[in-house]
Amino acid sequence: MQLIAYIIVYPVLWFISILPFRLLYGISDLLYLFLYRIFGYRKSTVKENLRLVFPKKSEKEIKSITSKFYHHLCDMIVESIKSLTISKAELKKRYQFTNVELIHDLEKKERSIILMCAHYGSWEWIFILQTYLKHKGYAVYKRLANKYFDRLVKRIRARHDTYLITTKQTLNVLSESKKKGELTINGFVSDQSPKAHKAFHWNEFMGIKVPMYTGAEMLAKKLDMAIVFFSVKRIKRGYYQTTFKTITEHPKEYKDYEITDIFFKLVEEQIIEAPQYYLWTHKRWKHRDKVPDKFL
Repeated sequence: MQLIAYIIVYPVLWFISILPFRLLYGISDLLYLFLYRIFGYRKSTVKENLRLVFPKKSEKEIKSITSKFYHHLCDMIVESIKSLTISKAELKKRYQFTNVELIHDLEKKERSIILMCAHYGSWEWIFILQTYLKHKGYAVYKRLANKYFDRLVKRIRARHDTYLITTKQTLNVLSESKKKGELTINGFVSDQSPKAHKAFHWNEFMGIKVPMYTGAEMLAKKLDMAIVFFSVKRIKRGYYQTTFKTITEHPKEYKDYEITDIFFKLVEEQIIEAPQYYLWTHKRWKHRDKVPDKFL
């Protein structure tokens, strides 16, 4: 069944990916009507999240942010499909970096990097960064259930010299790279919600106490890697601008979880500035009522 699903769906995705952006965003507008207006895909979750973290906003403001979010979500979906065939030149034009020299400085210092980001703006096209760097690129991801689509996603990333590894593979792969003397830059989308009973750290995110993933910080300390955050701004439809910020070059100098807290504060700054570009469909605050006593 997995192969049949792939054989049926892949040609459709490929055809959509070769369309010019003008038509691509026409599909996005149509998708918006279905997801938001007709089916209301996770609309209750989105509004619940927004009301929770923005208690002072009116229902009119919540509705406006929700609508803008779904427009952006649909754009992200078609842009992800476009990744199948988009050229490097086109991607470089649409996804630009304001200060890639910050990464180059770390290269000169022979520092491997943990690159932390959130589900904000556009994270799908960050992989074009590899065309500017000498670092070997890895990104931590969750393996897809359909092995054929999983291979497809890996192939798309490999077009731009980034290799996907699962959470379980991460320590072994990066430890081996360190032994070989390789410089690596390793992408972590670090704002997900871990299981409450497995969390080592809880703190406030957008004013609500939640469990936080600390894997990126702990790995950076174990392998002595610099930690860099990247923020994304949407310039206009289909165009993004990324800015890097070094959190630290020496993570072992920080107390445990201090770096994770800094990361979440940086994410908050982005969300407050333009909340419509955060991924509100996830139940990020679902464990807020399960805070263990020791974290209160």
